[in-house]
Amino acid sequence: MPHKMTLTGSATGPLREYDRYVAFDMREKGSPSAPKGLKKSTFISYTVFVAKKAFNKTGLTKKSIMHEKILVQGEPTLDIPIDECPGEIGVICFQITVLPNKNDKEANDSNDKKEAKKEVSKAQEEVAATKQEEKQEPVAKEAKTVHPDVKQTPVQEKKAASEKKQQPIQPKGTKDVVSFDDIIVPEAFLKTRPNPVKTEEVIEFVKRTGHLDKPLTIEKETKVLKDGYRRYIVAKTMKMDNVPVVYDDQK
Repeated sequence: MPHKMTLTGSATGPLREYDRYVAFDMREKGSPSAPKGLKKSTFISYTVFVAKKAFNKTGLTKKSIMHEKILVQGEPTLDIPIDECPGEIGVICFQITVLPNKNDKEANDSNDKKEAKKEVSKAQEEVAATKQEEKQEPVAKEAKTVHPDVKQTPVQEKKAASEKKQQPIQPKGTKDVVSFDDIIVPEAFLKTRPNPVKTEEVIEFVKRTGHLDKPLTIEKETKVLKDGYRRYIVAKTMKMDNVPVVYDDQK
C-alpha cells in the first residue's frame, strides 16, 4: 500500500496552474538527529499536486497560499514529469485544509467571552427589573390595607427597594448561594469531558435567563462538588462569581 503523508506549513513558491490541477512547493525540516554513522537531514522539499476543484473549495488564492498555514494529506508519487516536480518528493493531495491563525483564534475567543458576559449581565438586569415591578404593586397595596396609619419614610422605602433589587435570581431547588472559587472539584471530574452539545445548551439558557438551569450539588462542610460538573464548567465559562447549590444531604 502507498505510504500516507501529512504536511503542514505554507507554500514556499508560487502557485502553478495546469489543465485539471494546481501545484505548489512546500518544505519541512528533517529530524534533528540521525543514527550514528548516517548523515543528518536538513530540509526536505515537496511538490504538492491538488485537483482544481478541491483547491477552489479552500478559498486560497495565488497570493494567500504563501501566507496561510495549510495541512496537506496525501501519498508520494514518482509518476510526475521532473519539470513539473522541482521538489525532492512529489505528493498527490487527497485533502487540503487551511489551518486557523492562532492569534486570530485567541482574539475571537476573547471577544466571544466578553460578548457572553455582557449578554448575561444585561439579562440579569432585565429579569431583576421585571421581578421588582411585579412585586412592588401588590406589596404596596397589602401594606396600605393592613397598616393604613403607618407610612414608610423615604429612607426605609429606598432600603426596601434596594434589598429587592439585590435578591439573586436562582433556579428552582436552590438551597444556598456560594462563591464559585470556594467549590472544590474532585480529580475524577477533571478527567471527564461533558457532552459539548449539552454544555452549549446550558450556556444558551444562561444567556437567556441570567442563571443556571439547576443548582450544583456539593458537600456542606468541605464544598466538594458531588454532582453538576457540566454546570460548573458553564459557570466558569460565563465567569460567574457566585453559583446556586444544594447540599448533598438535602437531595
